[in-house]
Amino acid sequence: MKNKKIKKSESGFTLIEILVVIGLIALLAAVVIIAINPARQFAQGRNSQRVSNVNAILNAIGQRIADNKGLFRASDDLVCVVNLPTATSTTQIISSTGVDLRPCIAPTYISELPVDPVDGKACADAACSAGYNTEYTVLQDANGRVTVCAPKSKNETAIEANPEEICVTR
Repeated sequence: MKNKKIKKSESGFTLIEILVVIGLIALLAAVVIIAINPARQFAQGRNSQRVSNVNAILNAIGQRIADNKGLFRASDDLVCVVNLPTATSTTQIISSTGVDLRPCIAPTYISELPVDPVDGKACADAACSAGYNTEYTVLQDANGRVTVCAPKSKNETAIEANPEEICVTR
């Protein structure tokens, strides 16, 4: 009789091959997550919203100044007779702790004051009876240039090591 050898089929992967593939997939996943960095993406989105809000507020103030012949206040408008504080002042004039600019520019020049995407508190009703805080600051320097800033942008540590405050001056 002849010896018949039974051939064993060698299909499949070894344990080492499977572990190498799993290790490569984990390494690629880590590189992709670091490259995408969701926290950084969300922080950039919030800062983009802040830039848009700052420009909208500044445009509304600029339109009011243009309508009142270069002055922010109008003699016939008792609500807006206050001058904007100077740059040396620390007063935040669009906040719950400072002068309220909302009656001066909303809804004539802007439909509603925008608020910070993280900590801003919007108006609940037309009269803002519950109070609000946009978290934006508005200052006017001695030359009459108005600066609107978003101080909360400095808290976005996910973007860079030393983030700067978003400010626009016109």
